[in-house]
Amino acid sequence: MDVIKSQQISSRPIEKVIVHPLVLLSIVDNYNRVAKDTRRRVVGVLLGSSFRGTVDVTNSYAVPFEEDEKDLSIWFLDHNYHESMFSMFKRINAKEHVVGWYSTGPKLRENDLDIHRLLHNYVTNPVLVIIDVQPKEMGIPTKAYYDVEEVKENATQKSQKVFVHVPSEIAAHEVEEIGVEHLLRDVKDTTISTLATEVAGKLTALKGLGARLQEIRDYLDLVVDGKIPLNHEILYHLQDVFNLLPNLNVSELIKAFAVKTNDMMLVIYLSSLIRSVIALHNLINNKMLNKEHEKAEDAKPATVPPVSGS
Repeated sequence: MDVIKSQQISSRPIEKVIVHPLVLLSIVDNYNRVAKDTRRRVVGVLLGSSFRGTVDVTNSYAVPFEEDEKDLSIWFLDHNYHESMFSMFKRINAKEHVVGWYSTGPKLRENDLDIHRLLHNYVTNPVLVIIDVQPKEMGIPTKAYYDVEEVKENATQKSQKVFVHVPSEIAAHEVEEIGVEHLLRDVKDTTISTLATEVAGKLTALKGLGARLQEIRDYLDLVVDGKIPLNHEILYHLQDVFNLLPNLNVSELIKAFAVKTNDMMLVIYLSSLIRSVIALHNLINNKMLNKEHEKAEDAKPATVPPVSGS
């Protein structure tokens, strides 16, 4: 591979992309209205601000988009619609500017660079955020990219634009957190106990961790096989991870884990016993109350209806 990666990374102007929950809800709603149960994708414009290498995406709107599935070089994006929509959004909030565009991918496509080149007419350094509206793995459903000029070692070859991945995260203001909490209350199944919910959350987190470890292993296998170049920055981060791992062969640490686990299991066992005893107690009280009501009904004198004389 004759691409000088160090020149791309060192001159990177964007360091992080922050996506707000309102943007995710808007994109999912757009997808469900337009492209649900199809192979199509939806495309839109991202609004927000950029400061010191951090792009904060706070709003978005959909843009009419069509593409030929057989020939991806044929596509249409209504930039006139985008310009009219942005002028209306700017009247509402003048602080929000065009920072890039989104796609429901769920992966990069061949014509994404052409669409990205169109966005350069509205913003100097746009970002592309791919939103996975139907994620199969647990984790953040966003992947962010921006384009850089690919420099070739061979000066005879023409340079070209390529996408570079940039870290992304989900963040929210206090008002958005309140709205998300209300939505989760409506979605949450009230029949599931708190313990079952916590166990499901732990299981989901472990699945996400397993997927990340598998991704790291696949990357290292590709590096060992020589299919992709070695990235020292990634290896430094992996070395830091291994250095931060605790030494589990210490007997004191093993004993501390065992004691802590046993204490927690004892509390859970006693809680289950107490809940069972209380439930049995309530059942007995209910039966006794029903018997008292039955005795009271039987003790009442039977009323004889008067017989009318002939």
